[in-house]
Amino acid sequence: MPLLQVVVGLVAMVLGADMLVRSGSHIARRLGMPSVVIGLTVVAFGTSLPELAVSLKSAYFGNTELAIGNAVGSNIFNVLFILGVSSLIVPLTVSSQLVRLDVPVMIAGSLGIWVMSRDGQISRWEGLVLLVCLAVYTLFLIKSSATESKTGVEPPEVNTPASQTTLKNIIICAVGLGTLVFGARYLVEGAVALAKGLGISDLVIGLTIVAAGTSFPELATSIMAAMRGERDIAVGNVIGSNIFNVFGVLGASALVAGDLVVAPPALHFDIPMMFAVAIICLPIFFTGGRISRWEGLVFLGYYLVYLLYVVFENSGHKELTILREAVVWFVLPGTALGIAISLFREKPRRQ
Repeated sequence: MPLLQVVVGLVAMVLGADMLVRSGSHIARRLGMPSVVIGLTVVAFGTSLPELAVSLKSAYFGNTELAIGNAVGSNIFNVLFILGVSSLIVPLTVSSQLVRLDVPVMIAGSLGIWVMSRDGQISRWEGLVLLVCLAVYTLFLIKSSATESKTGVEPPEVNTPASQTTLKNIIICAVGLGTLVFGARYLVEGAVALAKGLGISDLVIGLTIVAAGTSFPELATSIMAAMRGERDIAVGNVIGSNIFNVFGVLGASALVAGDLVVAPPALHFDIPMMFAVAIICLPIFFTGGRISRWEGLVFLGYYLVYLLYVVFENSGHKELTILREAVVWFVLPGTALGIAISLFREKPRRQ
């Protein structure tokens, strides 16, 4: 039963990721890391492990469309859907660090993937370059965090019970990782079976069902963080997860697959869409210093248009041309209008 496999795989991955994030967060907080850094690294990388597990397994067995579709679709889902829903709950404050460093890194990584895939593949050495970039970025964040701690920035308050020792958290991490790998196996097998049974391509399954499913940990984390007032974690989780997907997931998948073949639909639309979504973040984050509810609605509208495009593209309907025009004539003017409104509303505050 493919559908049951998908459900079991998703549940196992969510549980495994939750254990990894909770235990990792406890260790990070004991080390005095700021909330935004925790969101960008421990939480973001932890919640992105389902994407890593699914893409690696798909790449190993030759399902490169699913491997790429999962990572690219997750990045689009993370920004447009997760930030959109989270900002509807409460307007999200954007840290200045995200604007100055992390969003530009996400944009640069998305552009890098687009450039690398222009020849129809991401080679093994290009995957190695991506992983090195991720290592440099992570080390820079950790070093910056240590510098802030030395200059008197107070670390987040630790409310961890004394019984939750470092050893216990390491054990929880190991159990979570095992659960995650088990879930990834079931999810990939079920998703591939569904794709073949319904006549849907692996790329579309990866861009929609698998991408949204593996992003459930990010969705749950950001929503809970927004409800609890941890807005730095809510936004940092999404941006850090996207950075990890671009550099870590696609980089590791390219190493495993040898040459990660990029399907024409992904090259001509989905990867450029991922780049456009990354660019949208910077002006919105910069102009207002937060993601308001109306901006969240705009994000959700973008995601709806994107989903409709993916579905109609796979079905071969004539409406595809209309939707392609809608993406161009709705997303670009809508973004420009949003930036103009944000600038207009922000100008009186700065005077």
